[in-house]
Amino acid sequence: MRIAMMGAGGIGGYLGTSLAGSGEDVSFIARGAHLQALRELGLRLLSPLGNVALARVHATADPGEVGTVDLVVFAVKLYDSDSAAAAIMPMVGPQTRVLTLQNGIDGVDLLSRVVPREQVVGGATYISSFLEEPGVIRQASRVTQVFTAGSNDPVIEEFRSVCARADGIDLAIVDDIDPILWKKFVALAAFSGGTSLMRAGIGKIMADRESRKFMEQLRDEGMAIAAAEGHPMPDGFGDEITDLYLRLPPETQASMAHDLAQGKRLELEWLSGRLHALGLEHGVPTPAHTAVYRALHPHAGGRTDIHG
Repeated sequence: MRIAMMGAGGIGGYLGTSLAGSGEDVSFIARGAHLQALRELGLRLLSPLGNVALARVHATADPGEVGTVDLVVFAVKLYDSDSAAAAIMPMVGPQTRVLTLQNGIDGVDLLSRVVPREQVVGGATYISSFLEEPGVIRQASRVTQVFTAGSNDPVIEEFRSVCARADGIDLAIVDDIDPILWKKFVALAAFSGGTSLMRAGIGKIMADRESRKFMEQLRDEGMAIAAAEGHPMPDGFGDEITDLYLRLPPETQASMAHDLAQGKRLELEWLSGRLHALGLEHGVPTPAHTAVYRALHPHAGGRTDIHG
């Protein structure tokens, strides 16, 4: 199976390393210093499940160099969706599937502006990983769950078989991806907003009475918005999120917190910003997410001296 990783950061880098390490034909689309490191040094994964070092990987900035593939794993930041979707088209043939594993709830709609909708597959990951430095992916927890739509789709079924042969990928195909996307959105928006705004690991935040209340407020606002959008969370979901945060290694932060610390552009608009906008639309108060959105907004564009 020919697979292209459009985006070789935390998610694309993690999945691509696992798949390439098991012998699959994987191409990484990257840029800047990360691309240079991939070409010169290969790709390293640092993980509690075991470190992996690939001395040689196929990495390029030009999707046209790769040619048509069976599957594109679309794992770019949401603010790069339009340009990245246009860029992947040389890799997309009539039978190619494009699996979006982006944050938030807008990935499928954004990608479908360019790629035919019937070839776009929605997905979600529960993998805490980030680009630690060029050529190095750091996985922060032992959870490696991937959910994808595409029941009865032969390309997605083949991808499930490929993942089953690789180490460290637990992939499940579901009939309806929307409930999973919304559940992850509610949990991730709170996690990203809290760890970014408070500049702390989740353990320190949850151990402090006042900051824990703020996390609960972020969680509850997300649940209220989900219900207003017609995607109510199941009973007990609030406790499920809290339990998830408490099980994470205490130093764990969201990828947006790492981007903030490194002066990179933020996905703020599609997380707390999206909940803020939906709150205004539905008349549902979102004071905590609005505070995150407004407080981090001056940093949303990243530092102008950051490249690649």
